[in-house]
Amino acid sequence: MDIKINKDATDLLSMVSSIAGEEPELLNARENEIYLKVSETGFKDISPSLAERKFSLIGLFCAEDFEKKEGFTLFYVFKQAGRAPALVLVREAVRGKKVTSVAEIFPSASWFEREVRDGFGLDFTGAFDTRRLFLHECYPEGFHPLQKAFKNGPIRPTETSGREYKFRQVKGEGVYQIPVGPVHAGIIEPGHFRFSVIGEPIFSLEIRLFYKHRGIEKLVEGKKPSECVALAEAVSGDESMANATGFCMAVEQVCGINIPERAERLRAIMLELERTYSLLGDLAGMAVDVGFALVASPFFMLREEVLRQNEKLTGSRFLRGMTIPGGLKKDVPDSLLKDLPAFLEKFSRAFESAYDRAISSSSLIDRFATTGIIKKELVSPLNLTGPLARASGYPADTRLDRPYGAYRDFAPEPSVRKRGDVLSRFEVKADEIRASAGLILRLAENFQQGPVFAESAEYDGYAGQSSGEISGSGATGYSLALVEAPRGQNLHWIYLKNGLVDRYKIRTASFCNWQAIEHAVIGNIVPDFPLINKSLNLSYAGTDL
Repeated sequence: MDIKINKDATDLLSMVSSIAGEEPELLNARENEIYLKVSETGFKDISPSLAERKFSLIGLFCAEDFEKKEGFTLFYVFKQAGRAPALVLVREAVRGKKVTSVAEIFPSASWFEREVRDGFGLDFTGAFDTRRLFLHECYPEGFHPLQKAFKNGPIRPTETSGREYKFRQVKGEGVYQIPVGPVHAGIIEPGHFRFSVIGEPIFSLEIRLFYKHRGIEKLVEGKKPSECVALAEAVSGDESMANATGFCMAVEQVCGINIPERAERLRAIMLELERTYSLLGDLAGMAVDVGFALVASPFFMLREEVLRQNEKLTGSRFLRGMTIPGGLKKDVPDSLLKDLPAFLEKFSRAFESAYDRAISSSSLIDRFATTGIIKKELVSPLNLTGPLARASGYPADTRLDRPYGAYRDFAPEPSVRKRGDVLSRFEVKADEIRASAGLILRLAENFQQGPVFAESAEYDGYAGQSSGEISGSGATGYSLALVEAPRGQNLHWIYLKNGLVDRYKIRTASFCNWQAIEHAVIGNIVPDFPLINKSLNLSYAGTDL
């Protein structure tokens, strides 16, 4: 295969060849991703060296019968800080044989490997945690729902005797455990939190999620890309636009589709509106969890105003039903875009008033400062991203490090703090709301007329329909898309076979960021847990696909 690669990809290929002691097979490459097939020996040599070079493992997933090869293929997605392309190491796994774990080298791999084990039945030797992840006790033994042989249908629960999930046991004089959940008093999704305490200070927390697994990755198999956008939007309610965009970008890269500039700018406006209302909910929630309704109310009201603006622009409060592979289903009238500056000016004045009221409260600062610290040293090993990481001194932002769409020309203002506590997360999220408002204003200026859906001539065998649908039987290929959602970096990988989805992998920021909470609570008291949890505001649904 004749693959043209840029200098960054050439440097990556050279580096991997030097540390593996062999020439890896170049499978595919684009501007921001390079795929290298490595042998088992080469992979064992490469992994420690990548860790030494400050690579993070940002994704690990499996595909069955990939590229006409029977069996399983594992994809390890690595990323360095900055603008370097993603490095995807491709590793074949023989059915029935175990695969070497890399969780001791890359701690973020632990949940990834457990997820692959549950979904495909692959075992990892040397893994320090071999418990089930999303298959709870009620699922039968030998049940692996992401294998091709599994057909969707009702699942009969089984007896759980002998297969009880074993939580970590912390023993010692005065140690006792506090189990919280999985069912909570509020209208939230289920999650279990098991604290180990002596007195009030917490010295251990273990979380267990995945009580509502929906099988989204299985549901998309065999569907046309245009039929899958609604499923991507359903991954997490307040990241609908981010996940729809990530899915569409991956499809567009496989099909060689260049979407029109107007569509790119409108997508970016909607992404920033989504970021704004999501982060407003975070600020309000933090105030609620310290009993400060007076501070929370203005943020809640502003969030409602943004949701109404979303509906005015798109017909959907949560920006659903707009994005489609190839661009947008419909345009946004210029008359509505011209109203955005006046709306944002009023919004910004009200936001600053609400923020000043919050930050001038000594009791609020007392609860926020030094609470729930997440150390910068945890960011790369656990692949923590988004405001959580930026509040801990790690400046990564996919819009800046790997710009896509309109972000190539319209970069957001970065915000970084170093303390890593609740107050830092509050400040960073407030800064990002301001930055989103400024970015929307810039995007809405001098808007040019033009199409919002790519012309069919650009589709490489596909036909663009007036309904905004891609049809045909041309595209076979795979690609990776990374987007910056309100909570951090979301990963979307798509494998199309004859124009239909053969495998779709989603990894939201929450999947990795949830693991930070076990570290953030250490040394804090139990009553601070709700505040720490809300300052992260992670998605249960976005983790449990």
